[in-house]
Amino acid sequence: MNDTASGALHEAVRILRSPATVRERCASIARAVSEGTSPHFRIDRSRLPAVADLVAKVTRERYPTLAIPYHSRWRHFEAGGVDRKAGLDAHLRDRSTVAVARSHIDLTLVSVLLDAGAGPDWKFTEDGRSYTRSEGLAVASFRAFMAGRFSSDAGDPYRVDAAALLRLNTQALADIFQVSEGNPLVGLDGRAALMRRLGEALRSLPEIFTSIGQPGHLFDALTHHAHAPKLRHHRPTVGSQRHHHIKASRILGSLLDAFSGIWPSGQSLDGVPLGDVWLHPHAGGHGASEGRVPFHKLSQWLTYSLLEPFEWGGVQVTDLDELTALPEYRNGGLLIDGGVLVPLDGGYASRSFTPGDEWIVEWRALTVALIDEMAPLVREALGRADLPLACILEGGTWAAGRALAADKRGGTPPVKVDSDGTVF
Repeated sequence: MNDTASGALHEAVRILRSPATVRERCASIARAVSEGTSPHFRIDRSRLPAVADLVAKVTRERYPTLAIPYHSRWRHFEAGGVDRKAGLDAHLRDRSTVAVARSHIDLTLVSVLLDAGAGPDWKFTEDGRSYTRSEGLAVASFRAFMAGRFSSDAGDPYRVDAAALLRLNTQALADIFQVSEGNPLVGLDGRAALMRRLGEALRSLPEIFTSIGQPGHLFDALTHHAHAPKLRHHRPTVGSQRHHHIKASRILGSLLDAFSGIWPSGQSLDGVPLGDVWLHPHAGGHGASEGRVPFHKLSQWLTYSLLEPFEWGGVQVTDLDELTALPEYRNGGLLIDGGVLVPLDGGYASRSFTPGDEWIVEWRALTVALIDEMAPLVREALGRADLPLACILEGGTWAAGRALAADKRGGTPPVKVDSDGTVF
């Protein structure tokens, strides 16, 4: 590949890893659907105010004082009203602020990457109480972290490192998640393979994650040398200064630079893995990235979930609304069940889709675009013009989507997606 072609490829990949591109490409698809060009959906925007009111109502029920935290994996760690973070922090009390931040980031990363659909028949039992779906996955991964299952050093269990992840096979993960014939977990093999690919990625970047491949060293990389042009140059030096402000999009970009290769979507550009990026005829764009719509759902979910660990470590994360809504089955289900998105195929509910199907790509794109449109209505209903999207999602859209699904189908999503546990 010549220098010109290499530069064009680099620029296309950079564009596809930007949350601004997620928003732009999703808006392009929404415009096309609004113009009646889609065989899959029509949009009924007259339903947006009612759905926004539902989101505001659910938000007030969950957070009566409107002290709404971020949409984050840390909410799931609080399942059942248990303050699990306090239990972890008690074990970390003699460590420095930076070391605690690393441990929090380790836990967050591995737990989020294990957080895709669990299926309707799985549960995790802790101290006699059972948890399902996202909460169950969070509690299970938290207990495994506390037990040192992601650390290769018995003397330092409260960390994640490459060697431990590379040892995680399907049976080990089945043990962590209490999987049995009567307690099946969707996508178990895919999750185990994802953990091993994560271990390989961590091991391949010792200049960021050190020789042990500990993901928490992302904190050091992003809070030292904040103006360095590339993440691979972000190795702290003796006497360097720590920066106390960082943009949310920079955290996302760093995660995508480091970990895009772990995703098994098959989506690539001249051999460069793209991750959660899919083709759609109305995506728009120019050059090598044309026609591709990025979502980076799990990476954005991870970024949202890292806001608090960075802030607990004394770093203010800014420009939160550069991130987008998460295009997954609760937010997307809210729009279908709320009547904003109207599928044109009356038999869609009986079909089973794959993540690359145009119908699914369009549904996800419309989810991002329409939640952007709905967010100001939610802020107005709550009287909180300053409310970040991260809090609207938490308040919010995800919980309202779950509530509608419970009312209509006992909790199952309106759309069936065949998943290996790494996208949905």
